[in-house]
Amino acid sequence: MRKIYYLKTCDTCKRIIKALSSTEGFEFQDIKEESVTVKQVEEMHALTGNYEVLFSKRAKLYKEMGLKDANLSESDFKRYILEHYTFLNRPVIIVEDQIFVGNSPKVVEQAIKALSNE
Repeated sequence: MRKIYYLKTCDTCKRIIKALSSTEGFEFQDIKEESVTVKQVEEMHALTGNYEVLFSKRAKLYKEMGLKDANLSESDFKRYILEHYTFLNRPVIIVEDQIFVGNSPKVVEQAIKALSNE
């Protein structure tokens, strides 16, 4: 599978997608227009090993809802990701059996490297 979950209004997502050597053959899903499904989140979880990695702690709602001070479980992270697109750490880039989550320079570099090795 080759897929990118992103937000088309996010300049950071656009910059990262542009930096990828090739996005040919990728399926793109704007998570605001087409919400992630339970199956999709579970597929991401199978590659990451936990839901917290997929969860954005930089989301405005995270702060507004006071979740920073809450002791969230794995099932809480999954539930919030499914409830509102803003809780999915983005972009999420899936290249076969590899997943790259978020916009840290290290993650972006790893995604670029994975694509250039193909």
